[in-house]
Parts: sequence; C-alpha cells; structure tokens
Amino acid sequence: MHGRKKIIIYILISIIGLFWLSGCDSPSSDSGNTESKAEAEAQNGLIYKSSMKLLYAKNFSVDYYEGGYKILITKDGTQILTVPKGRKTPKDIDKDIIVLKEPVSDLYLVASGVMDMFDKLDAVDTIKFSGLDSDGWYIDSARKALESGRMLYAGKYSKPDYELLVSENCSLAIENTMITHSPQVTEKLKSFDIPSIIEYSSYEEEPLGRVEWVKFFGALTDRDEKADELFNEQVDIVNRIAKTDGTDTDDATKSDTSIKSDTAANDDSRPTVAFFYITSNGQVQVRKSTDYVPKMISLAGGKYIFDASNDDDTGRSTMNMQLEDFYNGAIDADYLIYNSAIDGGVKNIAELLDKCPVLADFRAVKDGNVFCTTNDMYQQSMSIGYMIDDMHSMITGAPDSGMKYLFKLR
Repeated sequence: MHGRKKIIIYILISIIGLFWLSGCDSPSSDSGNTESKAEAEAQNGLIYKSSMKLLYAKNFSVDYYEGGYKILITKDGTQILTVPKGRKTPKDIDKDIIVLKEPVSDLYLVASGVMDMFDKLDAVDTIKFSGLDSDGWYIDSARKALESGRMLYAGKYSKPDYELLVSENCSLAIENTMITHSPQVTEKLKSFDIPSIIEYSSYEEEPLGRVEWVKFFGALTDRDEKADELFNEQVDIVNRIAKTDGTDTDDATKSDTSIKSDTAANDDSRPTVAFFYITSNGQVQVRKSTDYVPKMISLAGGKYIFDASNDDDTGRSTMNMQLEDFYNGAIDADYLIYNSAIDGGVKNIAELLDKCPVLADFRAVKDGNVFCTTNDMYQQSMSIGYMIDDMHSMITGAPDSGMKYLFKLR
C-alpha cells in the first residue's frame, strides 16, 4: 500500500514539474535563439559567445564562438564556418557547413556589386578570380589586379572557367542572385568541390541594409572592426541629412533606433523625383516604389513620383512603362534623374532630348532640374550614404560641384 502511495506521489510531482517547465518555456525570440545556439554547440562542438548586431540587414547573420570561430549564415540557410589560423576544424562539424580556414583567400567574386566592399575593407587580395574582366571594372584596385595578373578573369556567372577555378584552387564562389537562373552551374562547381554562396544584399528593403552587408564580408575576411567603421560612416551621413531635413532621430549607431526610408515617404509637401532610363525600343524603365532607389530619394528629403499603384506584379525591382504613361505620371516632377547604368548616360540636355524629345514638356527640364548618375554608381555599394547626400544636395539646391555620383545636365 505504501509503495502504491509513493508511486502516485511520484506521478503527481512529475506532472507538476512538467507544467512548471512548460510555463517557463517562453516563446520569445531570445528563448528560440538560445535553443538554436545550444543545438549548434552540441552539433558542431563549438561554444557560443555572441551574435553580430545588425541595424538594417535582414538576410544574413554572424555568430561568434569561443576560440575565434565564426559561423556566417545567409538568407537561404547556407552556413560558412571560418576557422582561425592555428586552430583545428571541429570534428563533429555538420557536413553541409562550408569550412574556410583563415586567412581566407582564393575567392571567386561573381557578385560585382560587392567588390567595393572588399576594396574598402582592404581585402581585394582575398579575391583571386573575377566575374568581370578588367575593362568591366570602375574600381581601380580590381582593374589593376586583373591587369597585373594577380587576379584572374574566370568567366561570368553562367559560364565560369571550371578548369581555371579547379587548377588554381578556388576556395569559394560568391554569386549574386542571377545564379538562381543557372542552378546547373552551382551543381557543377559542387562536383569539383568548390562551394558557393549567394549574397542577398539586393533583397534588403532598406538602402543601409545593403551597406550593412559589409559586415558579412568583414567577418568573412576577419576585418570585423573595419567593417563596423565603414558602415557607421554611411549611417552618420544619413543621420546628418535627417537632422538638416527636420526628421531628427537618435544616432543609429548608438541606439536601437534606426532611420527608416519610409519616415516621410508619404509627405506630399516634399519635392517629387523621377528616376528613369530610356530603353532602345522607346520605352521608359523606372524603379518600383519598393526598390531601394525610391527609398534613397525619401531619405534624401524627396518623394518618388511613382507610388505603389504604378507597380507591376513581377518580382523585378524595375519595370518598363509606355512613354505616354511616363509622360502623364512624371511631367510635373520637380526633378529628373537619368540612370546611366545601362547605356552610359548622357552629357547634356540636348543628348537627353535626342533620346526622348517629349521630355522638353517636363517641368524639371524647363526649370533646369535634370541630373544624371555617374557610370560607376552601381559598383559603389559602399557609397549609398554619399549618393543620398548628392540627392539631398539636388533637392535643397546646394551647389552641384560637390556631388560624387550625380551631375547636373545643362
């Protein structure tokens, strides 16, 4: 009888314990994060220390472990473990994790938009293979490395030179999202034991989220502190613009408050801006309202002329408009910015009107408020703050002589 009572008491205590434990298991992100780190430690033989603090970027993370180990994770779940010099790779590491020993080298950079990050990090020497040849680069260090033979042209994303990559011991291919249209390339690289990752900076909703990817590559090349400095420089520029624009906020590098591009996106009192390009068939290519360029315009103190009602339902960040639709939507825009990325741009108003004579009717043309981007704008991923500053100068009527990535058409 006594034994039966003991069993019942034991069962009751067990049930109470289960309820108590379930009550303590909070569904908060901290709880989930701790559990995931514990799983990683158990699985990979690493001791978790901390995670990189990110203000804007949503498509990567970096975790730090005892002994200087790091695990970098991208949007699609791809993981890279960097092993400090002199340290051994943990024995129980998951087979799907890409392992790179420091100092990282022999990279194949296909994602041309992030070469500027490597350049500013003083890490171009970690790249041995390029997806652009020397004449395709506006970044001096990349062009000179190719011209000297230190960096090798290994073909574009869809047609890499597999023989060169294998013979010269490529350690990792860094692709842009275009590689998703050529999955056979990734599979073939894998068959040659060359791992690959996709950088998703173009998926970031905020312009400064794109810039924050410098922290990913800073962690990859063991230049974390330098990456923080570079990112903070760009944030400081946008902070300064926000203060002069009357949308003052706490310094994003010192608080949990970050400057978002939709702060005043719907303010009808702001000057309107159209950002466009004339295609070879006479259509007009514009950015969707959700793209990073309209958000840069908002951060600069302007309002993008086309709102969400104009967006098409494709997954692209740009869309083509019939000239008549562009005319009706942008004729009263306060400022026009011509995008030179595809055709090399125009030098003056006369060249622009040669491309599209009806632009002569536009308010911005009549008022002399037409600007053009420099050809290198899209390779300068670490200069988004300066681009926003140029747009702000344009909108506020500051002298255009100090602009870096825009110039006035006369």
